[in-house]
Amino acid sequence: MTYNDRFIRACRKEQVDRLPVWYMRQAGRYDPDYRKIKEKYSLLEICQQPELAAEVTMMPVRKLDVDAAILYSDIMNPVASIGVDFDIVAQVGPVIHDPIRTKAQIDRLRPVDPEGDLGHILETIRILDRELEVPLITFAGAPFTIASYLIEGKPSKSYIRTKTMMYESPELWFSLMDKLGDMVIEYVRAQVKHGAKAFQLFDSWVGSLSPRDFSTYVLPTMERIFNAVSDLNVPKIYFPGVSSGELLPLLHQLQTNVIGLDWRVSIEEGRRRLDHKFAVQGNLDPYLLTGPMSVIEREAKHIMDLGMKEPGFIFNLGHGLFPEASLDKLKQLTAFVHRYSEEQLSNLK
Repeated sequence: MTYNDRFIRACRKEQVDRLPVWYMRQAGRYDPDYRKIKEKYSLLEICQQPELAAEVTMMPVRKLDVDAAILYSDIMNPVASIGVDFDIVAQVGPVIHDPIRTKAQIDRLRPVDPEGDLGHILETIRILDRELEVPLITFAGAPFTIASYLIEGKPSKSYIRTKTMMYESPELWFSLMDKLGDMVIEYVRAQVKHGAKAFQLFDSWVGSLSPRDFSTYVLPTMERIFNAVSDLNVPKIYFPGVSSGELLPLLHQLQTNVIGLDWRVSIEEGRRRLDHKFAVQGNLDPYLLTGPMSVIEREAKHIMDLGMKEPGFIFNLGHGLFPEASLDKLKQLTAFVHRYSEEQLSNLK
């Protein structure tokens, strides 16, 4: 089998013979084989075992025939390296033992040490670089999303403590964002050094901010991160999470290649708001996978028809897969996207 680089070409807005497909959280609980592994090991325990983490990463590539792998990891992994004690709690998410609220706590955060503290993750990347015949996407949590966990102490719906720090103590906020920005830069550079073929920054919860607050409190850090890694010759993806459509017009200056869209904004409107500058990725509502295949295919076709109007489209979901998703439906969806897009693109030649 030859190396499949459709995903890389789409990221660079080059011509492809069919649309590339991958799914956020494609290595996860919808897969019965993965659930068996999780009966024995926690997420962090899997990450500590490079051979096992590599196997979990490759499972959806084999089963679904997707065009890219995404590293099995967690956005919190580098946070331990800077001195934050946390657990990943089932049905909750990251839980911080000592939430960050003071200058002294921020001052104690140390620089990330990818080679020393995260060698198991880098070894997983090296294994996958040898084994995969599709590109490996690695990732990091964007500073706002990480900061929201560190400050709130756990996932939040209101982000009241996070916004309180932003508004009441901006000097603390920017100090924390600077440290988290440095962490992301060093972690991403290490990932690419060891074999990542693309990376994505997940900013899952930044859509909770108004455009004005995003521009003031978050965007400068995102611009600094992408500027600092602009020399890396791999596609760079920014996913500003759910409910982020109003933020898209603010992203024009980011030195990135791809913007991920959630399902609340159409591909056509997303491109317009982004001034057609970037490739786009998305944006099927993941919960459509609860419906019959006729509905799934109808909605996927609509998204593809919009996506194929311009070069630079990657088919994905508008957010991550959920545990109740059907493995069989994902297989059928992937095959349908490949088949339909290949037919349509061949007709355009």
